[in-house]
Amino acid sequence: MNAPVKPETLPQWRLDDLYSGRQDPRIEADLAAAQAANEELAKLKGRFVATRADPLRLGELLDHGVGLYEAATNGLWGVGAYASMAASVARDDPAWSKFEADFRARAAKISAESLFFTLELNELEDSEVEQAFRAYPPAAKWRSWMRRVRLFRPHELNSDLEQLLLERGPATANWMRLYDETLARLTAKVGRETLTLPEALNRLSDPDGARRKAAAQGLAKALEERTPVLGLALNTLAFEKQVEDRWRKYPNPAASRHLGNEVDADAVEALESAVVAAYPRVSHRYYALKAQLMGRKSLDYWDRNAPLDSAAPRTYGWDEAQAIVLDSFADLAPHFADTAKTFFTKPWIDARPRSGKQSGAYSHPVNSERHPFVFMNYMGERRDVLTLAHELGHAVHQTLCAPLGTLLADTPLTLAETASIFGEGLVFERLLAEASPAERRGLLAGKIEDGLNTVVRQIAFHRFETRFHAARAAGELSPEEIGRVWLEVMGESLGPAIKLNAGYEHYWAYVSHFVHSPFYVYAYAFGDLLVRGLMETRRADPAGFAPLYEQLLAAGGTKTYVEALAPFGLNPRERAFWAAGMTQIERLVDEFEALV
Repeated sequence: MNAPVKPETLPQWRLDDLYSGRQDPRIEADLAAAQAANEELAKLKGRFVATRADPLRLGELLDHGVGLYEAATNGLWGVGAYASMAASVARDDPAWSKFEADFRARAAKISAESLFFTLELNELEDSEVEQAFRAYPPAAKWRSWMRRVRLFRPHELNSDLEQLLLERGPATANWMRLYDETLARLTAKVGRETLTLPEALNRLSDPDGARRKAAAQGLAKALEERTPVLGLALNTLAFEKQVEDRWRKYPNPAASRHLGNEVDADAVEALESAVVAAYPRVSHRYYALKAQLMGRKSLDYWDRNAPLDSAAPRTYGWDEAQAIVLDSFADLAPHFADTAKTFFTKPWIDARPRSGKQSGAYSHPVNSERHPFVFMNYMGERRDVLTLAHELGHAVHQTLCAPLGTLLADTPLTLAETASIFGEGLVFERLLAEASPAERRGLLAGKIEDGLNTVVRQIAFHRFETRFHAARAAGELSPEEIGRVWLEVMGESLGPAIKLNAGYEHYWAYVSHFVHSPFYVYAYAFGDLLVRGLMETRRADPAGFAPLYEQLLAAGGTKTYVEALAPFGLNPRERAFWAAGMTQIERLVDEFEALV
């Protein structure tokens, strides 16, 4: 029997190299510096348009202005990261919630000083900006940032309306706060136990079917009790988005996300189409095979991620997980492992589950002048090792591109997810290579399920959001109506071998991306299938791949996804590219079927 992981032995981060506490005078100093940079920038208002006919002077102004804008961003992002991270491990502490909310209000007021800046830059013509870059070459380093700013040019409002939206943003964000605090306080009664949300979700992969069922039903009841609040938050934020999108003349609710990701809507539609077309061959077939292997005609929804073996799943101690991840990263290149190792030797990871800590995982980049921090809830299972690799992949990526500066290092979600998913892939390859024949089937099942969760499930989430927002345009949806949309979309993706038992209609309520980052979720599928193409390239030439891959990560947001992938011979604008990625998952199902 594997020894369970003891939570008290897991690391907690220390944020004192950011600030020592809410009263740290460095907070006020950094906010004052951000305000000073914005006030200096505000003195340049009108001068960019006034000098549009003088390329040299315009170039000098652009370089100076963007530098001030970045300085202000660094100050606000540093304090904002501290507020967000500290609150994320203390959702039961009203003082941290107040600190985070007060910061948002203050940051909005400071940011209002520089609101004119991007609006005025977008009054310039493309030719005028390019001439300025040529006349004053130091300014040309901002070319990619300017490209991203100008993507939103057709959707900008006048300065008064933009300021109104900025200043009321903190009030809107309180709906997210309400959602987060509601879930952080959620407990599920499971027999004689009381489980937090992360604990209940973790129980759904327990080897004991009765324990899975009890956890699923307990969680369903706990979510149902909170759906009036969680549904109100989702409805309200969707309405807020609806109004803003209408004023900005976005053609659909996902359009602003596509612009932020610098992807074509056609590419996302091709991705969605390829994944949905593969449902029967991949997810439907796999779950039917899994049911057959478990001696069932169909599986209850709480059995979807059940281990194939009824024995207790293998657990991984923290030191073992660290060794697996670092060895896997070293297989790619020593530099990747060395960068990741720093996060273990420094107090930069918070892995310990505890009361008040929110669910999920992330790597927060803070800003380019600081280092990232990794957040997760480590339970010791195989998927937790993969989550650790995922978030450290982000952390390595964020570290490698930090020398570019905060604005240029900021990476669109579609490319930001490639490093994390690649990290997972490296770890899985190592686990599979070291597995015994008896373990191989279980690992293969885990790999398929990870692929289904990252690709099929996330595209289903994307389709849920699309249908929900379309329905919300006609009026508010009750929790029951939201649940019906959820059941319809998830049923399509899972297929007839998975029974969506009573209670599953409430499970939309814990997916925080729907509230925090509408239409974010397709980026996971985008990144996963991109990584499958990258890993095929690596297999063909491991030595030649590593430097190209490091260049991709180090480029941050300076290249579009098409430019970044061109050196690897990959073209994600083609539907065939996405279909090829789904074929790779299908081949894993073929291999699994041969072992059934």
